[in-house]
Amino acid sequence: MSAGRAGASGDELLPAGAPSPADTPPVPDAVLDVPSEGLEQRPGDRKRVIIIGGGIAGLVAAFELKRQGHDPLVLEAQQRVGGRVYTCRDFAPGVYAEYGAMRIPRVHDLTLEYCDLFGLQLRPFVMSNPKTLVCIEGGRMTMEEAEREPERLPFELAAGELGRTYSELWDEATREVREQYQREGESALEAIIAEYDQYSIREFLEMRGFSEGAIELYGVMSFRESNMNAAVIEQLREIVGRAFEDMHEIVGGFDRLPNAFYEQLRDNIRFGANVHAIEQDESSVTVRVKTESGRFTETGDYAICAIPFPVLRDIEVQPRWSRGKQQAIRELNYNPSTKVLFQTRSRFWERTDGIGGGTTTTDLPIRRICYPSHPYPDEPRGTLLASYTWGMDALRWGAMDEETRFEEALEDVAKIHPEIVEEYEVGHTHSWYEDRWARGAFALFEPRQESRLQDDIVRPEGRVYFAGEHCSLWHAWIQGALESGIRAARDIHAAAPGTVAAASR
Repeated sequence: MSAGRAGASGDELLPAGAPSPADTPPVPDAVLDVPSEGLEQRPGDRKRVIIIGGGIAGLVAAFELKRQGHDPLVLEAQQRVGGRVYTCRDFAPGVYAEYGAMRIPRVHDLTLEYCDLFGLQLRPFVMSNPKTLVCIEGGRMTMEEAEREPERLPFELAAGELGRTYSELWDEATREVREQYQREGESALEAIIAEYDQYSIREFLEMRGFSEGAIELYGVMSFRESNMNAAVIEQLREIVGRAFEDMHEIVGGFDRLPNAFYEQLRDNIRFGANVHAIEQDESSVTVRVKTESGRFTETGDYAICAIPFPVLRDIEVQPRWSRGKQQAIRELNYNPSTKVLFQTRSRFWERTDGIGGGTTTTDLPIRRICYPSHPYPDEPRGTLLASYTWGMDALRWGAMDEETRFEEALEDVAKIHPEIVEEYEVGHTHSWYEDRWARGAFALFEPRQESRLQDDIVRPEGRVYFAGEHCSLWHAWIQGALESGIRAARDIHAAAPGTVAAASR
């Protein structure tokens, strides 16, 4: 989700299956063993499973069901797999950048297991770089200077906050939570959720005594200013889970992961298939599909809905789902995100500022500039993630036509890197809120949504199961999509013939 302080550096290539830190919330062994061993062997009939959506959750569910002899059919409305794992390859040959997922924490062991299974090579993703810049209210300094001399930042702080960095203030505010987790381990999460689920990030900081200036400092420097009304529990879970430490990227682009699943599922995927209705009875599920050439139906023993809830809301269902499921689909908050990508003639930021990876922080509309952690082999050109925004900032960019996005982003970047005027070649952009098949970048709980909605989010409805990052508590991460897809596949694999999931499960 956001940029963190701790990050990897260097350019060595790492094996995908290296161990995770021992003190992080683990994926259950039964789930973690699935990439290497598959689902548990069980006798039973071969099941036909209709999977709506060819993102990571749908792909892993289909892959694991197929490995156990079942007959999955993935219905994907677009002409590609991957969903919000989406690599932009419309630049010069060999040059690419990420519209969607772009980093994997070392603690996300399930994701790394699938990378290892498919032979995908990883390398460090640089999160923190002292040479990146902080440009606020027209000032300019390096991140190293901002960390060393935080008093130079133009925020009105209370006396006890002066001379302290935003990360020091945040660490103090969350010390109690981190210490509780260190004492009690994963069992502490339930108590932490019960205590803090009611608070937004802003409310949590106010409760911890932050002044308005310190809240502004934290919002700007952590890139969360437009999401301060999100549930603080989202952040607390990532803190105790060390979600921003030791990041890595897939060499060659993140679309290599969904494409690896696709190679195993070529005959099980139908593209251009827009599902508009789901009907079920006691023995089967029928899915009605629209295509450019007409309409068709597919019937199976079970179905998995592996699409975001804002998209699922437009699908007619018969019989109607439980009130709790309908409410969860209507209310679950999805966060907007917009990216603006530039191709440049050279990686001038390396030459002029010595920057290799990391993120520049601004109070400009672009919010942040992300630099590639590694150059392209034998290629002088580079790509900049010229603007990466969330929340209202992302909606603002999404409301522009593409030409205006590029013009305004160029104007902002030029205030920090004047060289961009001569170096810019071409731009590409993607607004996830405007994306018809996503309508949001990722699920992001508002206060109390986890306690009110989570059970209904994941609960099956008869013969229809649900998967996607929104069905996990690892929102916005590939890990969450994989975990949820495996869970749905396992439940269907384990179901006895004729079994219908109880609505109260």
